[in-house]
Amino acid sequence: VYAPAEAIATLKSLPGAKFDETVEVHFRLGLNVRHADEQLRGTIMLPHGIGKDVRVAVFAEGEKAREAENAGADVVGTADLATKIEEGFLDFDVAIATPDQMSVVGKLGRVLGPRGLMPNPKTGTVTMDIGKAVSDAKAGKLEYRTDRGGNVHVPIGKRSFEERALLENYAALLDEIVRAKPSAAKGRYIRQITLTTTM
Repeated sequence: VYAPAEAIATLKSLPGAKFDETVEVHFRLGLNVRHADEQLRGTIMLPHGIGKDVRVAVFAEGEKAREAENAGADVVGTADLATKIEEGFLDFDVAIATPDQMSVVGKLGRVLGPRGLMPNPKTGTVTMDIGKAVSDAKAGKLEYRTDRGGNVHVPIGKRSFEERALLENYAALLDEIVRAKPSAAKGRYIRQITLTTTM
């Protein structure tokens, strides 16, 4: 068991892989996710981003499609984009849609759902404010949610980040997890936190 600053210093001192590894945080939470009111889900912008170039796909047309392109979306379309995805195009990390496109996007549930790419109003990826959603995603807005065992897994940056940047990202994430604690949660909330690099 280490204090956060000590843990990050230790991680950075260990032998690394041949690439710039991602630094991940895994929370083991005392939540019973079989109860709907004990599930945790939300989004967070880390102060120093996660050092990853995020590719954004947007379902929008007309004015909203132009707004998405201006904000830096990598691929914009409607039914044509849906067809491409059905044919196996998955070269993006975040999918965003305007509400009127959900009839098109809904059909992609089998493909996008399991990969966690399905646009969702709860996480701000189904919205009329497309420009903001795209620039947030580009800036490294992260989505977190509990898995079946009540764990939350989130990247907080790259190994090449300065220790201070990793520490500030970690602190921001910890604050968010504590703030988002479901009111129905009983007993000890945070049971264990593990910090690790990719390999």
